[in-house]
Amino acid sequence: MAMIRKKAIIVAAASILLLGVTACSGGNNGGNAGNKGNAEGNAGSTNANAPADSGQREPYKIEVLSQLANFAGEQGGWYGKIIKDKFGLEANITAPNLAGGAAKFATLMASGDLGDLVIFGNDGQEYRDAIKAGLLLDWTKDGLLEKYGKDILANVPEAIEKNKKNFGEGAAVYGIGHDASNMPPGPSEGNTMTYQLDMRWDLYQKLGSPKLTKMEDILPLLKQMQELEPKSDSGRPTYGFSMWADWDGNYMTLAKQFATMHGYDIGDGFNQGSLLEIAAHEDKYQGILDENSYYLRTLKLYYDANQMGLMDPDSLTQKFDDVVNKFKDGQVLFSWFPWLDSSYNIPEHTDAGKGFQMVGFEEQKIYSYGFSPYGSNRIWAIGAKAKNPERILEYINWLYTPEGMMATANGPEGLTWEMKDGKAVLTDFGKQALKDNSVQVPEEFGGGTYKDGGPKFNNSTLKPSSINPNTNEPYDWNMWTSVLQDNPNPVDKSWREATGALTPKDLLVKNGQIALNTPISTTEAPAVMDSMLSQKLSQVGAIIKEQSWKMVFAKNDAEYDKLKNEMIEKAKGLGYDEIIDWQVEQTEKVFALRNK
Repeated sequence: MAMIRKKAIIVAAASILLLGVTACSGGNNGGNAGNKGNAEGNAGSTNANAPADSGQREPYKIEVLSQLANFAGEQGGWYGKIIKDKFGLEANITAPNLAGGAAKFATLMASGDLGDLVIFGNDGQEYRDAIKAGLLLDWTKDGLLEKYGKDILANVPEAIEKNKKNFGEGAAVYGIGHDASNMPPGPSEGNTMTYQLDMRWDLYQKLGSPKLTKMEDILPLLKQMQELEPKSDSGRPTYGFSMWADWDGNYMTLAKQFATMHGYDIGDGFNQGSLLEIAAHEDKYQGILDENSYYLRTLKLYYDANQMGLMDPDSLTQKFDDVVNKFKDGQVLFSWFPWLDSSYNIPEHTDAGKGFQMVGFEEQKIYSYGFSPYGSNRIWAIGAKAKNPERILEYINWLYTPEGMMATANGPEGLTWEMKDGKAVLTDFGKQALKDNSVQVPEEFGGGTYKDGGPKFNNSTLKPSSINPNTNEPYDWNMWTSVLQDNPNPVDKSWREATGALTPKDLLVKNGQIALNTPISTTEAPAVMDSMLSQKLSQVGAIIKEQSWKMVFAKNDAEYDKLKNEMIEKAKGLGYDEIIDWQVEQTEKVFALRNK
């Protein structure tokens, strides 16, 4: 779970340009248990905490450590100009994702200085270790939060209380989680869900739009699509599936995707996920090696796909970026993620009536993380040695306001969007840049390409599908009425006519095909395995991951069954059942809390 949600956000950020989009472990993305109405943020706020003449302040160069970033170096371009003009901040980003990973973070921990602005990929052991080592600032010190974080306290107080209770012994505040929202309970995704069953819609229609009952029904359909279009734009062979292993943790990440289409996910939405598939909509769970688990069912589907010639043989060795390029070329016919569709759904294709859309199947129940007033598990924090922590907190505070959200998610007002009749609408430049972010930005707004100038920290603050009280529409430009009604491309138009819905999420809501997770509030931090059990998990995970890939590419049924039995036997011998028992114990506690 951990990696998939992070990557989802990283790729989605390229299209909606948030500070963050999806991939990470067991975050609390649940629905809003404490209904506070449908307004998000202080409508009158124009960031009163920031000095009126921020541009005259001495530049303050801050070191940003982001476990989520996929960029290292200076934040420049249009976003760099915004934060420099408004706060006098210049940001240099260190990204362990690009070099060193956990070892890089450990080195920084040992140095005693994590930087000025610190962004954690989750609120697990590394965040707790940093607090324990005194490397993070307590925001309550010298009244900093009350003075420089007024909008945070006004707009997402539950997110602060969560961090205080879970990690600050009820008194200290060392950070705040992402994707907080005070929206009423409901699906928190945008026009599309985080996970969907998407296919080449044009080929699906050419084949008569056959109804699909269960997930396995996609295989004969994909085979027909492959026969209909055997070559990509560049003449390469097409495949139903093209997969990658570089997101894998303790299991094959892509083998849990069909579980999410039945209302299950790895993790319970609070504790860090491991090897348990847990339902969002009912008190049920299954170990991934249970005989009838969605994980094993998915491995069998992939094995069958390979036997049918539908599995890209490069899946064993290629990286995610390689798959993106294959999507762009039209080599892939199936997608688990709507944000991945955009690699193919460029104007050149959609104008010709070719593109991906949600097809779905009758038994589907799509997992939704739901709105949460507590925020989720990616953390904004301030280093204990920051020279001017108040200026960093001013910036974080601004991110939790309508003004900060609109600028960060949608670009500079006056360049990409503007206000008309009380609504935000895209400018002509915005219509181009937000769909093709390789366009050049005018020098007065920072120069460079729109993509290069986008936010590089890769974390979010308010949920982008939340309502902006200044416009009464979501922050996410994709969801604005003016955008949805503005000359839809032939693929979108065809899908809407066939389904009678405006967006995939609308259709799923209408059909009752969403499994909504519910957030919980507790005075205890998410449970973390002890070192011995964690070591066992690592060993078990290595076996499951290795054997899973071998099973997909097994020569025949006999070899598949042999590999499957070996995986289960070896995993159990290394402590699989003990890990599952621990996870079940934590999950039962979460069930009790969310049923209160």
